[in-house]
Amino acid sequence: MKRPTIADIAQRAGVTKAAVSFALNNQPGVSPTTRQRILEIAREIGWQPNSAARALSDGRAGAFGLVIDRPAGILGAEPFFMQLIAGIQGALAEGHTALLFTVAEDRQAEMELYRTWWAQRRVDGVFMVDLRIDDPRIAVLRELALPTVVVGAPEGSGGLSAVWTDDETAARLAVEHLAKLGHRRIARVTGMTDLWHTRIRTDAFMQAANEAGIEAHCVTADYTAEGGADATTALLAEPDPPTAIVYDNDLMAVSGLGAAQRAGVDVPGELSVVSWDDSVLCQLVHPALTALRRDVVAYGAHAAQRLLELAAGGAPGSRGEAPAVLTPRASTAPPPARRR
Repeated sequence: MKRPTIADIAQRAGVTKAAVSFALNNQPGVSPTTRQRILEIAREIGWQPNSAARALSDGRAGAFGLVIDRPAGILGAEPFFMQLIAGIQGALAEGHTALLFTVAEDRQAEMELYRTWWAQRRVDGVFMVDLRIDDPRIAVLRELALPTVVVGAPEGSGGLSAVWTDDETAARLAVEHLAKLGHRRIARVTGMTDLWHTRIRTDAFMQAANEAGIEAHCVTADYTAEGGADATTALLAEPDPPTAIVYDNDLMAVSGLGAAQRAGVDVPGELSVVSWDDSVLCQLVHPALTALRRDVVAYGAHAAQRLLELAAGGAPGSRGEAPAVLTPRASTAPPPARRR
């Protein structure tokens, strides 16, 4: 079907294209009666403003960008990103702002995409996720002066506005819960070590364990189900395996639970399991997983609100989210010796 144009409206209304433009842009030059007739015809034929033309006229694209450089298959399986995107989209939809979302093959491709979007006036701002230590994207975005909200730690945002969660407190909550149950040898399966939030979590996790007199160590994975299962298998094969494992996301926790059960390790009788993120996955498995619950949908919505403010000329600034809450479930219990 041919896309309705200003010329179509002008023909049906019996006026010039200039008159239609005045009416649609709420400018003087047409009578109230003519303006009303033009607007009614535009609605009737389904006319919508051309985003490229609008960008040329008022400098706004009416869209924000989000690029993630993880494989699409892995991304679709992780509840965190689906909830984050849902929160962003929900907040943007209220003001009829679009979300331009894509997956990049690597960090360099992502930075080139930022340059292209900004040069072509495709977006009014971007969300940056998976903040890395010494992240090269920050310099590019600052050079472009592209309104940006970092979904991550302000420590590594290079002065860009950030919306962040308190990973340090969350790490302490997990360790304190296991310490109260009597665990004295615990482990954590982390995400990629070059991510800022991984460093923050690791530092807080190890410090909290040291203060509680608990032996602790971390092993690196990649947020995937396979990575969580492999890390769990390796931990359980240690000469003196941990009695509890904390996983940096729900997907790894669920796969770690399965790996332990396949190895004949009883959860929570011999091994306690804690998930960093809570989701329906944590509640559907048996036993249900103790988890650090945070409102990820609200997290995404707050990031969107912050970017809307920046794009409208607001001052840069960061916002911290409410701390995570630990939700105990059946996957954690006292260690074997304490149970006996």
